[in-house]
This record gives sequence, C-alpha cells and structure tokens, in this order.
Amino acid sequence: MLPKEKEYIYIQSFKHDKSLHRTWSKAFVIEANDERIVAITDRSYVIEADGRKWLTREPAICFFYPDKWYNVISMIRKKGVFYYCNLASPSIYDGEALKNIDYDLDIKVNNDFEYSILDEDEYEEHSKEMGYSKDLDYVVHKQMKELMERIERRESPFDHDEIQRLYNRYLILKEDRRQ
Repeated sequence: MLPKEKEYIYIQSFKHDKSLHRTWSKAFVIEANDERIVAITDRSYVIEADGRKWLTREPAICFFYPDKWYNVISMIRKKGVFYYCNLASPSIYDGEALKNIDYDLDIKVNNDFEYSILDEDEYEEHSKEMGYSKDLDYVVHKQMKELMERIERRESPFDHDEIQRLYNRYLILKEDRRQ
C-alpha cells in the first residue's frame, strides 16, 4: 500500500521494544512508488515519546525507503540544505501512518557534505537493553556504511539540485491542492 500524491500522512517512529519514539502530525506526499516515499514536513508538530511537542521550523524533504535501513530528512535553511539521517528499519505505509523502527544511530550532514555520526553511545545502551541481535547490528552498520558512501558520492538524496527540484514540486502540488 502506498499513500497518494498530495495527501497528508502521519509519521510514526518506534523503538525496537515497540514503544513509540516520535510522531509527526503531518507530512505532504509529493512522491510515492516502490522505491521511495518522499514527503514534506513544513510547520508540522512533532511529539516526542516523553510528551514534549514542538513545531518544525523549516521545510524538510523526507525520504523513506521500503528496502533500506535508513531514512533521510533534508532541511532547507537560509544557509543551505542540511541532512539528518536516521538508521531505522525500512519504512512501511499501512494506511494509518508511515512507520519505522528507529535504531538510534544518526548521521548529521552539513551543506558542504561534511558529516558526523551521532548517538553511538545510545545505540550501545539500547542494543544491550533491548537485545539487538548480531544480525541486526550487522545490517544497521552495513546500511550506515552505504549511507556514508551515498553522502560522499552526492548520490540521491544528497544532491542539492534534486532537493530544490522536489521543493519546487511541493510548492506547485500544494497550490494545486488548494484549488
């Protein structure tokens, strides 16, 4: 099942123990196919597991994959495009929400494609607490390596021109939806 273009969907991220990690109140779908779902969060409420609620500050183009163990959020800021990558299970849309399991590790990428790995300590802690298997650990680290290679090659979605094209498409589709 895939969401429809120009549809607003809900996003839910869980932890390995099935507890809710984070939700996004709305994301506007601009592309949905067997390879990826691309949705825009623009002034969307995010609710954290501890109940904290905040509003996204800038438009972000979010890439979710049914066959990759990560998702990528590209934030469009005054100083350029910045990326935040979540190591997570493949994303599934079930008609209720777009869902995945967050596996703690993140990669933060600046506008010049310099990147850093975040939350390695959280990954180790949760790995022990929630019993991540050796197979899961292997897949997460293999996918993290693939992600870093994509960043270094400036391969989609790490392509500023592609982000600009998708953002322009969003503006057109959003206006079409209003009419």
